[in-house]
Amino acid sequence: MPELSRRRRLLILAICCTSLLMVSLDNTILNVALPSMQRELDASVSGLQWTIDAYTVVLASLLMLAGSTADRLGRRRVFQTGLVLFTAGSVLCSLAPGLGWLVVFRMVQAVGGSMLNPVAMSIITNTFTDPRERARAIGVWGGVVGISMAAGPIIGGALVETTGWRAIFWINLPVGLAALAMTARYVPESRAATARRADPVGQLLVIALLGSLTYGIIEGAAAGWGSPLILGCFAVAAASLAVLVPYERRRAEPLIEPRLFRSAPFSGATVTAVSAFAALGGFLFLNTLHLQNERGLSALDAGLYMLPMAVMCLVFAPLSGRLVGARGPRLPLLLAGVAMTASGLLFAAFDASSSDALLLTAYVLFGIGFGLVNAPITNTAVSGLPRARAGVAAAVASTSRQVGSSLGVAVIGATVAAGLQETGWWIVAGCGAAVLVVGTITTGRWAARTAERAAARPDPHAERSRIPVTTP
Repeated sequence: MPELSRRRRLLILAICCTSLLMVSLDNTILNVALPSMQRELDASVSGLQWTIDAYTVVLASLLMLAGSTADRLGRRRVFQTGLVLFTAGSVLCSLAPGLGWLVVFRMVQAVGGSMLNPVAMSIITNTFTDPRERARAIGVWGGVVGISMAAGPIIGGALVETTGWRAIFWINLPVGLAALAMTARYVPESRAATARRADPVGQLLVIALLGSLTYGIIEGAAAGWGSPLILGCFAVAAASLAVLVPYERRRAEPLIEPRLFRSAPFSGATVTAVSAFAALGGFLFLNTLHLQNERGLSALDAGLYMLPMAVMCLVFAPLSGRLVGARGPRLPLLLAGVAMTASGLLFAAFDASSSDALLLTAYVLFGIGFGLVNAPITNTAVSGLPRARAGVAAAVASTSRQVGSSLGVAVIGATVAAGLQETGWWIVAGCGAAVLVVGTITTGRWAARTAERAAARPDPHAERSRIPVTTP
């Protein structure tokens, strides 16, 4: 990528953040609309889970393919394709005649979404080469999630009440078209120096693993955990994983590069992303049903109730980026783990849903924790790795987020279907504790040395320039 002026770099960051805003708004708006969709489409709890997880499973399955394809064919080209597909999928969702079609069109959205966030992060990583400047840019990127969390429930609630749930998908049309035009004008094309071959077998194994695992979890309560169908799903997931790992190790150009996991920060970022987004997916799912179905609040009022969480995320996400740039990822990860664990415990052990004061305290704590966690995940995922692998590394981090989100909704939704909602809150608290423990273990000087050793291993496709490791 050619050297760009600061103004041009900031403009590219804004364009990339627009794509994240569109995808994030879609998710937060959808959560607020779930009860309305449940009534109009006569959907069960598992049906609601599929409107979320059909998207996240497809997205998670294709993110790594999108990242490596962008490195090979051109990041701007793949990014533009994603914008077209996501926008078209949104329009189709607004026209869905029933739940089945809505799930199918959500999958179309996911195909486009898989080409947006990891590719946008790869563009940002290659645009901002200074580590401190990059950390701040990632902090701004994380702040967009806070904006979507703040605006999504309110916008979604207003649209649901005034127009209906179908209107939540219309907002993506003008945003998508504007982002497409700006990308064509201002984002330069970039790609890795050496093209990587496709890995269709690895891609199919990833799809089989995530799809069968998620289906088994969501449908287990209804079909019976010991039924042949559910046991078969878990068997397919286990077999896919057992074949995937050795197969990828033998490939010269794997879809998932096993050598990256020799880096403790990279592995830690992966586990942290799964844990944090599982907590988020479950947290939003549980609260949406509680506020609208149990408390009887309108979609707009439910969105306003969750505003303190969104505001805290908005405030602490850019602060986290600055902390990572100045002091490394450990401090924001530890603070995030403590805050998210405390929030889950308020619900699980102190019944926060019974008191407005406790409820709002739990929202504030979760917003702080989630705002702090995003920047260190992304920063540590790409730290110490060749820039040629930035797309793949960013895609693995994004995949981990989506895997966490889908598993969070699937597992915690299953506890709701089984009448064990309190168990769901203990799972949220456990995910926060995992962020704390993993953040402690996989940061610091020892972890930085493992990243340097992983990057130093011979790789015929790596460029010499590497993204520096940020340590405390």
